[in-house]
Amino acid sequence: MKAVIQRVKYSNVKIDGEVVGSCEQGFMILLGVVEGDSREDADKLLKKVPFLRIFEDENGKMNLSCLDIGGEMLVVSQFTLAADCSHGRRPSFIAAAQPSEAIPLYEYFVDGLKQAGVKRVETGEFGADMKVELLNDGPVTIILDSKEL
Repeated sequence: MKAVIQRVKYSNVKIDGEVVGSCEQGFMILLGVVEGDSREDADKLLKKVPFLRIFEDENGKMNLSCLDIGGEMLVVSQFTLAADCSHGRRPSFIAAAQPSEAIPLYEYFVDGLKQAGVKRVETGEFGADMKVELLNDGPVTIILDSKEL
């Protein structure tokens, strides 16, 4: 399971011009479920994501987590994180989990963020054509892969 975490001032996701999910200060997370991922992979990310200390404290040091600041999160499914670009110029997405496997893990991850105490967690719509808008704060962008944790 792969996650791209961006520290944001705000973020929203639209489908057909209508906002379906949004967050204020916190994280915009692109989440990719790879073939063979399990709840164990999601749990590895859940042990890190809400607790990443990438918000500034009173001394300007990245020392506070999203939980510490009462931040919000927007989680958007992103199968293209499973892209294999090692051959030719057209990415292969064969490593991306099928929806029957990916949706339950995506939902499990979102529920896990809520259970960890994140103030507000919103989502896009799995498999939809979405437009994501955000104001990256910093910019700060972290990439996590459950296989590397």
